[in-house]
Amino acid sequence: MANSDFQILLADDDEDDCMFFKEALDELALCATLKTVNNGVELMDFLENNLPNLPQVLFLDLNMPRKSGTECLLEIKQCEKFRHLPIIIYSTSSNIDVMDQLYRQGAQYYIRKPADFSNLKRVISRTIELIKQKRVLQPSREEFVIQP
Repeated sequence: MANSDFQILLADDDEDDCMFFKEALDELALCATLKTVNNGVELMDFLENNLPNLPQVLFLDLNMPRKSGTECLLEIKQCEKFRHLPIIIYSTSSNIDVMDQLYRQGAQYYIRKPADFSNLKRVISRTIELIKQKRVLQPSREEFVIQP
């Protein structure tokens, strides 16, 4: 993988958040390619249509139209062909009960969307490094939330 791009998929309906994420990723010293989808239906269609070339990681917003991030998480984890895809919840929510539920449902990590650009770069970089190291192993609940 050192010689090829790290494939990242971002599912988020907020255009500004997508642009903020892309700019942060562009400033990191990573060989990565970002694709974005804007709702849960688009996400599931993208995964179905890209089976031979699934991304290495999915950053998933919870509050999206047509199909929520939570619905997508459940669908992905119940489907044998997608189950191995590491899913990083990327949300504004700081509700502990929601985080606990997402952990039980198989999300890899949880990132609360940082407002600060340098913090965003830090959490993206740290998350990608963790995914590269551990691949599909879910961490302990204490390590689930990635802080800037």
